[in-house]
Amino acid sequence: MARSLKHERQLLSADEVTLVEKSHHPALGLLPDQDLAELRKLVRERRDRAQTIAARQRRELRGKAAPRGARPAADDTGTREKRDLLAAALRRLNKEVSRREAKAAKRDLIDSAKRALELRQAAGANASRPSPGRTAREGLNPKVAPSYSLRKPAKLGAISQHNKNMQAKRDSR
Repeated sequence: MARSLKHERQLLSADEVTLVEKSHHPALGLLPDQDLAELRKLVRERRDRAQTIAARQRRELRGKAAPRGARPAADDTGTREKRDLLAAALRRLNKEVSRREAKAAKRDLIDSAKRALELRQAAGANASRPSPGRTAREGLNPKVAPSYSLRKPAKLGAISQHNKNMQAKRDSR
């Protein structure tokens, strides 16, 4: 849910407002990497502190913990909203860090590809390739099937005719 800058200023302290304002664009894109890392660390610490205070206030409201301040906590909505604002700022910072890392990785990949292309072009088209090592040979010679038959071709028809005759003789009984 989007919150107005006026609402942010009402919930946060003065130094927290400056931290959160740096997490908004265009100021976020202008930060150097080292400042971005430091800002991330500070916002994370503030978010964690607001988180623990909100949890303590919730426990006081339920009666599970003794009141810690001069008077017991009556409500924790302001602290929860503060925690949510700082968490949103931290998400923006993390997203920017991952965007920068992806951009750097893409740049490195392009540089590597260009360097590989330069090396390949420098080697030239006549570059000798390494030997492939052991390769397959012709292997075993296949067995050639004999071109002759064990029976005489004239005898084949006579044998099948003999079988037909014998079957007919048995069937007629």
